[in-house]
Amino acid sequence: MERFWKYKIDHVIFWIGTVVFHMFTRVHLIAKAGFAQFLLEVLIRNALLGLAIFVNIFVLIPRFAQQKKWALYILFLLLDLVFYVIAKNAHDVYLYGYAMGDHGHVNFFHNTFYNLSIALFYMTFSVALQLSREWYAQRELIRKIEVEKLNTELDYLKAQINPHFLFNSINTIYFQIDKHNTLARETLSSFSEMLRYQLYECNGKEIPIEKEVAYLRNYVDLQRHRNDENYQITFQDHNLGGFTIAPLLLIPFIENAFKHVSHRPEGNRIDVDLSRQGDTFHMNIFNTKEARHPARGEPSGIGLKNVQRRLELLYKDRHALSIQESPDHFEVKLTLKIN
Repeated sequence: MERFWKYKIDHVIFWIGTVVFHMFTRVHLIAKAGFAQFLLEVLIRNALLGLAIFVNIFVLIPRFAQQKKWALYILFLLLDLVFYVIAKNAHDVYLYGYAMGDHGHVNFFHNTFYNLSIALFYMTFSVALQLSREWYAQRELIRKIEVEKLNTELDYLKAQINPHFLFNSINTIYFQIDKHNTLARETLSSFSEMLRYQLYECNGKEIPIEKEVAYLRNYVDLQRHRNDENYQITFQDHNLGGFTIAPLLLIPFIENAFKHVSHRPEGNRIDVDLSRQGDTFHMNIFNTKEARHPARGEPSGIGLKNVQRRLELLYKDRHALSIQESPDHFEVKLTLKIN
């Protein structure tokens, strides 16, 4: 069934059936007006009908109907129908009135009602066909999202360890650390918060952006402790709050930045900038890299491929992702349309 829609077999069947049926109803023209006029009638009528239908499906519906601009849609749809009727009436006057000598058809408006009804019938049928196609595509998307979600949940369950044992172990280690070693205690506490977030708060479809940012900040702080003064690491967030986001959606980009960052004696940078402008969330990540490092799109970037797939499933037509690589740096720019 997927190939049926993918290769537009429905369009092929529709137009073959339309043209063949029209040829059958106009076969008498061969005896009365000649084969050339018969072919001309079939060509002109179906070309005009196809133009009217495709203008409606590929121009009027996406630009006006789907944008709920109903007044403009109805206006241009009427103009589309009027164009077809006028053009077909003109050809009918030529074919029946002059080529066949039927003076009753010399009246320009003789076939107006017939041509209008034909246009309305085929246009309605074509819209129904297009709606069926879109319904099938939407159903397949929902199915893929459900399968992806189930696979993610199964992987999560397989990888999950006993959280009580984990946190008890962390608390034990925390109290075993010398009280004067505040850095080690703070690091372990940040790590504990990250695990708590992953285990207990990431089970829903979306999570408040404030919690996601706190998780990212803890991760960056842990990485900052691992690197020395040769690394300049900045993390900024501006005007963030009041909306939700899919959990753990952003972390793979930041992980990649630390994974591929350069290791020169100086000048190693990682910059993370998160902001909101109106209904759009922006994330910009910059990091220096070694010239010999593989690109993120290669097999080393499996996490990045997974998050790109999640973006397609969860934010289809509501995101833009740009990954730029130069000899000495990577730069990632992500925008999401938020509710």
